[in-house]
Amino acid sequence: MAIAARVKPTDYFTPEEWNRLSARSSWKGLALVAHGWAVVGLTMLAGVLWPITIPFGIMIVGARQLGLAILQHDAAHGALHPNLKINDWVAEWFCSPGVQRYRDYHLQHHKYAQQSEDPDLVLSAPFPITPTSLRRKIARDLTGRTFFKQRFGSSYNRIKNRKPGQPLLLLIIAELRRHRRFLIANGLGLTVFSLMGYGWVYVVLWLVPMATWFPMITRLRNIAEHALVAKDEPDPLRHARTTKANLIERMLIAPYWVNYHCEHHMFMHMPCWNLPKAHRILAAKGFTARMEVQTGYRTVLTAAASAA
Repeated sequence: MAIAARVKPTDYFTPEEWNRLSARSSWKGLALVAHGWAVVGLTMLAGVLWPITIPFGIMIVGARQLGLAILQHDAAHGALHPNLKINDWVAEWFCSPGVQRYRDYHLQHHKYAQQSEDPDLVLSAPFPITPTSLRRKIARDLTGRTFFKQRFGSSYNRIKNRKPGQPLLLLIIAELRRHRRFLIANGLGLTVFSLMGYGWVYVVLWLVPMATWFPMITRLRNIAEHALVAKDEPDPLRHARTTKANLIERMLIAPYWVNYHCEHHMFMHMPCWNLPKAHRILAAKGFTARMEVQTGYRTVLTAAASAA
C-alpha cells in the first residue's frame, strides 16, 4: 500500500511558531461548539419573530450543522480539547455521534490521502463532471433525496429486497433499531418544541436544513477539498486544496475554517482555529506557491464542472 508522504512541521515553522500553532486549548473548542448551538438558537428565534428570515435561516442552520460536524472532525484528531475524554464526550453529545467510528475511518483517509487506498477517493475521482451533472446533484441535495439515500437508503433497500418469507414487520423493526439514536433524538426535539407550541420551528429550522442545505454544502466542501487533485499525488503540499472564503462563504458554506484543507492535511492535528494563522505564516515564507490554493468556491466549482 502507498502511504501518503508526510511533512515535518519544523521544515515550515520555527519551534516557537509550531508550539503556538499546535497547542490545544481547554476553552476555544468548547466555545466554538457553544457558538454553533447559539447561532442555531438565535436563528430559530429570528424565524419566530420575523418569518421573512426563514429562507436565510435554513441556510444559516444548515451551515452550523456542517460546522458541528467539522468540530466533530477536529475531535477525531484530538484537537477539540486537550483532555481526550472531554474531547470525545463533547463531540459525541454536542457535535455528531460516532466520533470513534469516524476517527477510525477518517485517519485512513489521512494515511492514504489521494492514494489508491484512500477511502475518500471515490468522492473526488469522478471530477471533472459536466455542468448538467453538477446541477442534478445539487437538485437532489436541495430536494432531500441525497439526505434520504444517505440516512435511510440502505434500510429501504433491505426492506424492498427482503427474502421471500422474511417477516416484513420484524425487518422494519430491525431497521428502525439501526436508526434509533437519530429517531429518538429528533423525536424528543420535535416533542419538546411541540409542547412549547413551536413544533413547526423544529421542522422548518432544524430538519429542513438537515435534509437540504447541509447535504448540498457538504458536497461543495468535498469538491473544494479534493476534486481535481491528482490521484497518487506524491507532493504532500498538494494532497488537498485550500479555498479562500469570504465572509458570506464562511457563513453559508465553509464554517470554522474548513476551507484551509491543504494546511489541515499537512498538519492534521492542528486545531482548526489555528489554520488561518498557519496559512499566513506559510504565505509569508513563500510556501503557498507550492500548495494547491484557489481564490474562491466559484472558481473551484467552475473547474469541477468543466467536462464537455
